[in-house]
Amino acid sequence: MAISTRPPVRGAVRTSALIAAALISAATSFAASSEKTPFLAENDAAMTRMMAAMTIEPSGDVDADFVAMMVPHHQGAIDMAQAELRHGRNEQLRRIAQEIIVTQQQEIAAMRLALGQPLSPAGSSHHSHAPGGLK
Repeated sequence: MAISTRPPVRGAVRTSALIAAALISAATSFAASSEKTPFLAENDAAMTRMMAAMTIEPSGDVDADFVAMMVPHHQGAIDMAQAELRHGRNEQLRRIAQEIIVTQQQEIAAMRLALGQPLSPAGSSHHSHAPGGLK
């Protein structure tokens, strides 16, 4: 009996692969599109917000630090998926974007619940985007 040295595949890996595939496909499909500028501007803004929010001062609590970095990472995926819904035309990618929004919101909620945090931080409207891509 051979022992596998491969780590188990988790839902986060699948989600990350879906996000990467959606972003690559979306960027490629919009390369010749007249909507390239608004789409890319929204994605650049989402990436800038995400990267800034992921830069944290370590608290000494690994679990809290993990959630503090992962929540903006997941929110960035939600924001990028919403841009796909606003500008994309490919129905398969739009369905993937909708799935990304739902699963990333669920994972944010699960991480916050695991730490006993409120589902949405007080005063944060950024994390309350509607799943359909409308604010």
